Amino acid sequence: MKIAIGGDHASVELKAAIIKQLEQNGHSLHNFGTDSGDSVDYPDFGHPVAQQVLNKEAELGIVICGSGNGINMSVNKHKGIRSALAWKVELAQLARQHNDANILALPARFITVSEGLAIVDAFLNESFEGGRHQRRVEKINLP
Repeated sequence: MKIAIGGDHASVELKAAIIKQLEQNGHSLHNFGTDSGDSVDYPDFGHPVAQQVLNKEAELGIVICGSGNGINMSVNKHKGIRSALAWKVELAQLARQHNDANILALPARFITVSEGLAIVDAFLNESFEGGRHQRRVEKINLP
């Protein structure tokens, strides 16, 4: 699977572990950075991830910042992006199953690396159930 990933300075340790795990599992990645602990602005790293997903250059995206909120808000400004903030495995599973989420947002300062890896696995291994959820997903975007 092709996955786009990006995060701010709070994401560096978690993002590196995610990249390592995803590459070991045979996924193709586009890392939009940052790979430094120097202070940066999370939208600069989230917007390219959203664009890759929208352009179908990546099947899914992962974005990370300290709380997960700022980068999640940024990518959700793109029509067609359904980014879900998850700090538990179950939230990631439901985001894919019920909301057809195409980007996962993670709160680096509120989860451990092992929790983050489990959340990513859950997100990637679930699929959209459709059915009654389809009409709800269709109502997310404003005209």
